[in-house]
Amino acid sequence: MSVGRESPRMSTHQFTVPVSDLDAGGKSARFTVPAAWVRGALEGHEATASGADGAIEVRLSKSGPDVVARGTFDTEVSLPCARCLEPFKLPIHADLSVLYVPAGKLKSPDADDYEFSADEADTLPYDGDEVALDDLVRDELLLEIPMIPLCSEACPGMSSAPGEQGSGKDEAAAHVDPRLLPLMQFRAKPTKT
Repeated sequence: MSVGRESPRMSTHQFTVPVSDLDAGGKSARFTVPAAWVRGALEGHEATASGADGAIEVRLSKSGPDVVARGTFDTEVSLPCARCLEPFKLPIHADLSVLYVPAGKLKSPDADDYEFSADEADTLPYDGDEVALDDLVRDELLLEIPMIPLCSEACPGMSSAPGEQGSGKDEAAAHVDPRLLPLMQFRAKPTKT
């Protein structure tokens, strides 16, 4: 699925296939996704490239003027854990499936609140004689990054600051807002029956 129609940050396309090379039988293509490209695609995001290159493996076939693309995208990103805030590496795997149509064939939304139909959601335009996979791959990369990334499900969260020791009530009281201490003292008093 594709998130957007255009990507202002991706001005030059790196992953292109000439439409004239395609037929109904299809053609397989493999691209190396440099870590620098991933870093640029994630500009402004807390995730960044892990340093390792990724890969796109795709099969493209032509159906009239349209081009069907199916394949996979794999890479690895580095981002902070939402619990412990330590950076960790997250492998990304996305299945790619999209229909490229000539740019003039797509409807142009007249209003800002235009809703794409289900058929239009997995359709992208191409201009000239090349199909560029860059925007599709960037969209899939962003969709695969979790909203709340965890280094592991068992992550205990942030550890206490160095020098802090203790356990039980004393440790709990040390982390309580001082304005709530009278309530804690009231709660700790034994009740008379």
